[in-house]
Amino acid sequence: MNSYQPLHEGWTVSGSDISRLPAVVPGCVHTDLLRAGRIEDPYLDENETKLAWIGRTDWEYETTFTATPGSRTDLVCAGLDTVAEIELNGSVVGETANMHRGYRFDVGSLLRDGSNELKIKFRSAYAYAEGQQQRLGNRPNAYPEPFNFIRKQACNFGWDWGPTLVTAGIWQPIGLETWSVARLAEVRPQVTVDRGTGRVELRVRLDRAADEPVIITAEVAGRRAQATVDGIEALLILTIDDPDRWWPRGFGDQARYDLDVTLAAADGTTLDTWSRKIGFRSVRIDTAGDGYTVIVNDVPVFVRGINWIPDDVFADRVTRDRLAARFRQAADANVNYLRIWGGGRYESFDFYDLADEMGFLVGQDFLFACAAYPEEEPFRSEIEAEARYNVVRLASHPSLVVWTGNNENLWGYEDWGWKPELNGRTWGSGFYYDLLPRIVTELDPTRPYWPGSPYSGTPDRYPNDPVYGTTHIWDVWNTDDYTKYAAYRPRFVSEFGFQAPPTYATLRRSISDEHLAPDSPGMAHHQKAIGGDQKLERGLANHLPEPRDFDDWHFLTQLNQARAVAFGIEHFRSLRPLCQGTIMWQLNDCWPVTSWAAVDGDGRKKPLWHTMRDAYADRLLTFQPRTGSPLEADGPLTEIEPGAVVPPQGAPALVAANDSRTEWQLATTVTRRDLTGRILASAELTATIAPGENATLALPEELSTPGDPTTEFLTTDTGVTWFWSLDKDIPWPAADYTTEVAHDGDVHRVTVRATTLLRSLTLFPDRLDPEAETDRAAVTVLPGDSVTFTVHSEQALDPAALTSRPVLRCVNDIAASPVAKN
Repeated sequence: MNSYQPLHEGWTVSGSDISRLPAVVPGCVHTDLLRAGRIEDPYLDENETKLAWIGRTDWEYETTFTATPGSRTDLVCAGLDTVAEIELNGSVVGETANMHRGYRFDVGSLLRDGSNELKIKFRSAYAYAEGQQQRLGNRPNAYPEPFNFIRKQACNFGWDWGPTLVTAGIWQPIGLETWSVARLAEVRPQVTVDRGTGRVELRVRLDRAADEPVIITAEVAGRRAQATVDGIEALLILTIDDPDRWWPRGFGDQARYDLDVTLAAADGTTLDTWSRKIGFRSVRIDTAGDGYTVIVNDVPVFVRGINWIPDDVFADRVTRDRLAARFRQAADANVNYLRIWGGGRYESFDFYDLADEMGFLVGQDFLFACAAYPEEEPFRSEIEAEARYNVVRLASHPSLVVWTGNNENLWGYEDWGWKPELNGRTWGSGFYYDLLPRIVTELDPTRPYWPGSPYSGTPDRYPNDPVYGTTHIWDVWNTDDYTKYAAYRPRFVSEFGFQAPPTYATLRRSISDEHLAPDSPGMAHHQKAIGGDQKLERGLANHLPEPRDFDDWHFLTQLNQARAVAFGIEHFRSLRPLCQGTIMWQLNDCWPVTSWAAVDGDGRKKPLWHTMRDAYADRLLTFQPRTGSPLEADGPLTEIEPGAVVPPQGAPALVAANDSRTEWQLATTVTRRDLTGRILASAELTATIAPGENATLALPEELSTPGDPTTEFLTTDTGVTWFWSLDKDIPWPAADYTTEVAHDGDVHRVTVRATTLLRSLTLFPDRLDPEAETDRAAVTVLPGDSVTFTVHSEQALDPAALTSRPVLRCVNDIAASPVAKN
């Protein structure tokens, strides 16, 4: 049987005036330099700016190892970052120029029986990319960096949420595989289920060292298929009667089956094995009526999604445990879909295995983002090899439901002024419309392909038209108020979002400014979006009282982000069946930064996470403006002044969205109240909502028409609210409440009893203990009611600090000083 010898020990790295530092493999040069104390942590303060030299330096990794050559020995490199020359015992083995694929080299003739020396020389990614840029002619992109001229993680070159840290190194496992006769070079299962019958079409390709016949055996769910092979390819088909299906989370169980493949010699000697877990499920994208609906096992799934970026700039730090923690945060926020963005990585086995296990649907972008990409060699061949490698690598995972050609490049070509600059040069369309769909159809026809995000269904349409296919909504963040989300009637929103700073504990760990301010040096450096702070200020000025200090600013910007994204999600969900999905930008960060993330770079939840969880609940109640008969959302608004608040179009109605798998017998009491909590009108609303359906309930006129819109609001008995006026225009009472703190082990229960209305009450326990976390945020509490926050902290937190500013906040404590009584 074949054997594998990992080569992860004894490495050193050298470059420029740095010689033979200990290196960790898998890893990268930045983490090696950091571990050796040769650089400061690039995530802290402005240290990133001191480290540009690393990406412009050539680096050499070197190790020695002992080996005993076999009949055939390959050096297997699962991932090299990026432009590398591999040398074994003084002889060049091969060269690479693609971070996104693996390589295999026959090194049997070069191995010595005993000590061997392996060197991998990494050329500067900048030198390579800039050389290709000069050779082929410039192509426009979103940032002044040459990331579109090298097959490397694009966001290593900086993004509007990420640092510019251009890595190099052996970023995936490396080792020697020794084998004889034949090996399993490629195992590609195509798994389908139709009318109760599961089918596995297993396509196998062999590498050979001898021409003798070999036997391939495949087993799954008690079924077995076998083939004797004289050549290098085989097809084995297994059928399973009535297999348990793999379902997305919320729709059923995630049944998986072990698929085992064995390669044996004619005498029965095992030569190689391959094992994966597979799931029986069907998937398609329904584009009827020019929409975009994900259909799994013939059931439409309303996508409640998040966009995913690399969870750390340095891939070796993204462990399975870290992914599992992030996935749990997504699951707890009622997310069912992860879109892997095209400027990062094809995600790892651990990522996809966890998604399979937990029932997430995954959309994987091919790795092209926000740029025109050359189609000339060597890129065409590299991209074909990369696509083939990854389509095969990920084929066994039931969670993967769609391949998407690129992120925003079709839109960029039409709308970002690229055409004059390109002047006829290639820009990637041949990849998105021809090469990539052909590869997916050839290698994995069980999954759909979509040319881009956004994409309107056909090449002759404007690619970001919300009336068709998938759309990105970024005018809201860039130029307009978040209330403009209500102007859209999209079919499927695959990107939209709003910024806020990270949690206070994350700020204090990563920024050493003596006095934090939005424009203090560290804060400014950790804001990568062009005009980001001005856009934050515009959002605050439109909605909330003016902050008096940094603590106010931090609370209000986080609150505004939470409200903005929840506003969008609730509006889009209320449009079903017209709209069939919403993927907010973004779940996670790769370092501590002001960004669109719900979970910051240190893994802490912002208030946005809590409001997203509520907006993505299986059963959602939301007030939405409606006019017409039947009650319908208005069409897109026109001639909106940039930055202006868009007033609600029509009277509020109550929309119920049922994403659960059971019928919803809704009964709720809606009241119109004034700021003292006094009930001005009341009505009970009832409805029966089938699974996967929405219901829109009209409000009686005494509820839908306020006497004074600045001092009145609607609320349900479950706490859903509607305010006719903006917070900044409401004469809030001074916050008056009492508090009680109960402490038991690592749990603190903070009960707040409201004497006056408390608007968006939020607790920030990380200001007292960086590891502390609360269970809710942005809760509006009526006079006479109470709310209890459950805080987990291994420290005993000071009750007085836990129940006062700046830890306990609400909107009306900015308009007037709170009156807290313990």
